Amino acid sequence: MREIHVDEIRDNVAQICVDAAYNLSDDVLTAFDRAQQMETSRGAQEIIGLLKENARVAREEHIPICQDTGIAIFFVEIGQDLRIRNGFIIDAINDGVRKGYKEGYLRKSVVDPITRRNTGDNTPAIIYAELVPGDKLKISFMPKGAGSENMSAIRMLRPTEGVEGIKSFVLDCVQRAGANPCPPVVIGVGIGGDFEKAALLAKKALLRPVGSPNAKLELASLEEALLRTVNKTGIGPEGLGGKVTAMAVHVESFPCHIASLPVAVNINCHAARHKTIIL
Repeated sequence: MREIHVDEIRDNVAQICVDAAYNLSDDVLTAFDRAQQMETSRGAQEIIGLLKENARVAREEHIPICQDTGIAIFFVEIGQDLRIRNGFIIDAINDGVRKGYKEGYLRKSVVDPITRRNTGDNTPAIIYAELVPGDKLKISFMPKGAGSENMSAIRMLRPTEGVEGIKSFVLDCVQRAGANPCPPVVIGVGIGGDFEKAALLAKKALLRPVGSPNAKLELASLEEALLRTVNKTGIGPEGLGGKVTAMAVHVESFPCHIASLPVAVNINCHAARHKTIIL
């Protein structure tokens, strides 16, 4: 059985916390280029140009892309043949968040929901752990800012509302969100399961490389249709008008009860920060 020490987990988590805050992934930068090419108005093109410049400065000056460095969200896949040595993996991840947010001078944004007292170190992180075959540890990190997260929504549709009901709900969420999530956005849509599973699917969909189609043809087709519909709203970059309100729509699904059709929408800002490591 393969072993990994908790210190290795802690140090790697600390590194990806900083890396995600400072450096946009190549898939996001490529999506910026596509969006800029699609825009026809000079104003919209200039706004996307400024987003690209902001990303460049953050990368070169080693500073956060955005002042909202988010609440720390992790999707963790633990190989069943892997042994975590000298501690508990959840503690190691939280220790990594503390270390990364301190050393990277990242804003501490986590508070008690009632007293609003800041925890002081951006923990506890939100961690979704899953047991998988093998002996590897896959850690995917997403720092989620409130401007986009606050635009999330879930609805328990009637099965008879079908695909058209899903499209209508997604469009309604985008129109209500407007400029709040700092478009051009990436939209995660979770369909099926139950109440909390749909929301989890929507969040996890945001970890996919921006613009990568779902492997299931019917879902890839739905993603394309939703993207066209969303971009017809004209909200545009930073809500100032344009052809690109969303750079991508990612849909994930899961079988559900015959009497229900849960749908969740989770929106990511234009930065779409995410990093994945395999140990």
